[in-house]
Amino acid sequence: MENYDVEENLKVKDGYCLECGKNVLLDENRGLMVCEECGLVHSENHIDHGPEWRAFDADQKKKRTRTGAPMTYMIHDKGLSTMIDWKNRDIFGKEIPAKLRGQIHRLRKWQSRIRVSDATERNLTFALSELDRMASNLELQKNLRECSAKIYRDAVEKHLIRGRSIEGVAAASLYAACRMYKVPRTLNEIAEVARVDKKEIGRSYRFISRELILNLNPTKAADFLTRFISELELSNECQQMAKKVIGMAEVRGLTSGRGPTGLCAAAIYAASILTKERRTQRRIAQVSQVTEVTVRNRFSELIENLNLGITFKKK
Repeated sequence: MENYDVEENLKVKDGYCLECGKNVLLDENRGLMVCEECGLVHSENHIDHGPEWRAFDADQKKKRTRTGAPMTYMIHDKGLSTMIDWKNRDIFGKEIPAKLRGQIHRLRKWQSRIRVSDATERNLTFALSELDRMASNLELQKNLRECSAKIYRDAVEKHLIRGRSIEGVAAASLYAACRMYKVPRTLNEIAEVARVDKKEIGRSYRFISRELILNLNPTKAADFLTRFISELELSNECQQMAKKVIGMAEVRGLTSGRGPTGLCAAAIYAASILTKERRTQRRIAQVSQVTEVTVRNRFSELIENLNLGITFKKK
């Protein structure tokens, strides 16, 4: 029987059936690994690694689960310590008697003091709360927040915070995570939600990027295209045209020494004219956070060096 199981398991490679090449699926009700195309059973009595209980609503799932929250870099102790709930209720949901509330309050106070024991943890507590605040204002996803927290922790471990503000390094870590995940956010946008200026964020970013060897690629104009098109409520046809214009500009070397947001704004302006969905330079400049002069200058460079079929007169 063991030889038979070995032979059958050899017929599955990287989730595909070697008989017909289609996907092999798990039938959870019967515990079988079955090919979706030819129906060949590859293994029986598959082990279910899930819990032995079932839950039919969120409250029932919360009561029956026996594990805590997953580990996270967004909390200074990675969420591995215990915490006394702020609700004055016991495990059965009943209210705690008035005699015990004072004692529970003192326990909460001491527990919060014990969780932060040294200067490094106090640093992380403040910095990670700042990271969470800035990421919430920018509406960034959870995995990007975790990445920014990991970058900040690495900076603390290598003693890169000394001589620099906590807010500046935290904002730089968030900007580095945005660059790493290719989420288009400019230094101006980070500076708007941070408590430090743009120069300090840029200086801290260059320093931690060099010391931590992040090897981040420069931001391209195409990275901002989708977000700007969405905010301007332009069509997919206009987006494709703007992408084509940016590609032509890169081939001709017009992107060298130019800001990516300004070039992206000019390409969108040109595409909006070509697709007859025209938006004003002022509106495009507001969305891309550049000046109208920058949009006009980049646009004039595009039509002078590319054959777009658009005439433009400088004022």
